Amino acid sequence: MSSTTGKVIKCRAAVAWEAGKPLVIEEVEVAPPQAMEVRLKILYTALCHTDVFFWEAKGQNPLFPRIFGHEAGGIVESVGEGVTDLAPGDHVLPVFTGECKECAHCLSEESNMCDLLRINTDRGVMINDGKSRFSINGKPIYHFVGTSTFSEYTVVHSGCVAKINPLAPLNVVCILSCGISTGLGATLNVAKPTKGSTVAVFGLGAVGLAAAEGARIAGASRIIGVDLNPKRFHEAKKFGVNEFVNPKDYNKPVQEVISEMTNGGVDRSIECVGNIDAMISAFECVRDGWGVAVLVGVPYKDATFKTHPVNFLNERTLKGTFFGNYKPRSDLPAVVEMYMNKELELEKFITHEVPFSEINKAFDYMLQGDSLRCVIRMDG
Repeated sequence: MSSTTGKVIKCRAAVAWEAGKPLVIEEVEVAPPQAMEVRLKILYTALCHTDVFFWEAKGQNPLFPRIFGHEAGGIVESVGEGVTDLAPGDHVLPVFTGECKECAHCLSEESNMCDLLRINTDRGVMINDGKSRFSINGKPIYHFVGTSTFSEYTVVHSGCVAKINPLAPLNVVCILSCGISTGLGATLNVAKPTKGSTVAVFGLGAVGLAAAEGARIAGASRIIGVDLNPKRFHEAKKFGVNEFVNPKDYNKPVQEVISEMTNGGVDRSIECVGNIDAMISAFECVRDGWGVAVLVGVPYKDATFKTHPVNFLNERTLKGTFFGNYKPRSDLPAVVEMYMNKELELEKFITHEVPFSEINKAFDYMLQGDSLRCVIRMDG
């Protein structure tokens, strides 16, 4: 039993007091875990674009003060009542979506959309009692997507925690908590390109490059990267992308360009932008007969997808995916093993590292478009 078990822990956390303002390192009080919750000591966390999106308050409903962060690696400090599959000392990845293992989605081999624990960006409290586990001078600080990893300690529902190989370096595998797994799984689990096939990836940020990495692992012969920023093309070569298309270079729709390049269209496409035009292009650039397009990006709420029904009748398939179709507790340990077995390369996604005291630098790097993933060391 840890000396802190059952007690309030005082630690550092980076608090967002208001939208778009630099985070402030504060001393917060972290309550013990309640039933079906675990308290984690976070060792490394990374910055994902979703954190920035909600910090800027471009997301649903602004909720402040809040502790952001949802890509991380840590160690279980203590567990609440009813938690049987995790114990203090376990190495884990907290995940923004969960797996209760009891609902219809969790019992289905086809879905990872847990009824109880799927992402809720508006909720700033724990589902057990509707209260926050963070406070400063008795005033609650809100949670973010059930993880809030920009804190030295955090409390998470046990269904949102993946127990992993303790030999895996947490400063590397922490990035599997969100974007990298999302892109990788979109290709390997949903698009499923065959060896020698052609794949187009729309958007060459971290998620798109993870999708390209999946195509490389699957043995695709041509991986075409599509992006409006030509600076991204050089970096993408490390992830197996061997051809590039910038839609701004053409005076016709990019789907026509890709169709001509590939003599009828690509076998698979993965859209990782969140832009409705990119989504339509990704669907319309796949080959008739067997082409599959997978949508990963999240569009603005008023977006409408328009295409001619004949595109479906000609045997093209359109799919969507959430977190790469990975069930966090069941599947993430195996993704970590892919890295440990050198099948999956993760270091090339990590472009920057900063100590926790300089967490705002991570935001600067992302806003300037300089980083894929910036890992934040909690001990610094």
